[in-house]
Amino acid sequence: MGFLTAIAWIAAVIAVSAGLAWCFRAVAVAALPQTMAKAMRTAPLTASFGLLIILLYIFAAVFADVIAPFPERAVVGAEYLPREGLDGQFILGTDNLGRDMFSRLIYGARNTVGIAIATTALAFLIGSVLGLLAATVGGWLDQVLSRAVDVLMAIPALIFSLLLLTIFGTSITTLILVIAVIDSTRVFRLARAVAQGIVVMDYIEAAKLRGEGLWRLITREILPNAMAPLVAEFGLRFCFVFLSISALSFLGLGIQPPTADWGSMVRDNATLITFGDITPLLPAGAIALLTVAVNFVVDWMLHRASGLKE
Repeated sequence: MGFLTAIAWIAAVIAVSAGLAWCFRAVAVAALPQTMAKAMRTAPLTASFGLLIILLYIFAAVFADVIAPFPERAVVGAEYLPREGLDGQFILGTDNLGRDMFSRLIYGARNTVGIAIATTALAFLIGSVLGLLAATVGGWLDQVLSRAVDVLMAIPALIFSLLLLTIFGTSITTLILVIAVIDSTRVFRLARAVAQGIVVMDYIEAAKLRGEGLWRLITREILPNAMAPLVAEFGLRFCFVFLSISALSFLGLGIQPPTADWGSMVRDNATLITFGDITPLLPAGAIALLTVAVNFVVDWMLHRASGLKE
């Protein structure tokens, strides 16, 4: 009976998710401009569901002060109070210090997701600029940058992050810089590989013969043609950065308390697993849901960029 109940719950969740995705796609097609509406009309339900989840997370992050019933760091009750549902004061109960779990989940969207976006953007700025530059200039610059990246990529990313954060401290600025530099090596490899396939094209040679400068050659000729795989990689790289920040926070070297963060929330409430309580799984579920949603959207973007038809 337990197995059949679990199957029924999974089927119900899939059905509800598909219904929400279909409704969201219909509303988006009606509200968006014609060009964007055409793209949304052909989007699969998985991509529509992913977009819906991403928008909900963004909404929660932006309006956390309005949505959350309690302040982020306020102790509002006893430790580990049970969940009371929508009719109670503590919808998801309280944590190990008596802070409202629902409020901290909402603020965690602002902190964890916001820092992950900033880190990913910085990693892409560093990696894509250096990768495109290495592929365009070539020669000794390409060799020096590529060998430096090979050395950094030879060290496991999580261990390297732990080492650097232990040395330089665990402030948010240091966290962003460390993860961005480590992740920029992956972006460098992709940007360089894509650009190397572009720089040999005839229109690049024509641009060089016209006397185009290096910066104009990269920004006007190479970057627009490399944008599709880079945008798709941004989504995938965001997932890795997001999971890295959560893992570091779980280990105590990421976002520091009392700032709400999903990784540290799992660690702080992990003792409840012993008693069969699912409270530590709530922030873990929030991490997993956003990761799956982003991957749904990235898969759709890669399919569109490939030029394949359904």
